[in-house]
Amino acid sequence: MRLTDQQIQGIKQLACQVAGAGAHVRVFGSRLDDAARGGDVDLMLELPEPVDNPALMAAQIAAKISRAMHGRKVDVLLSAPNLMRLPIHDIAFNEGKLL
Repeated sequence: MRLTDQQIQGIKQLACQVAGAGAHVRVFGSRLDDAARGGDVDLMLELPEPVDNPALMAAQIAAKISRAMHGRKVDVLLSAPNLMRLPIHDIAFNEGKLL
């Protein structure tokens, strides 16, 4: 995985600040390929409670993590009991790695 221990801890901390202590973060996509270079950071937050405003939450988390990673593009996908599950969720669950 192409994230440092410091980046992983920062991602987890920022996600919990916005989404709460029950949030779990999973990285998926190109960041899991050690041979690749560059690229964005694809994250899925698994939330135990319903989310009132998922678009706002995803944008806030993406912005905070992007700033912490010096402007690196960050895509955030949310998984919560009140949100529709899409094929991208299956990819993230099956291929992603829990941080």
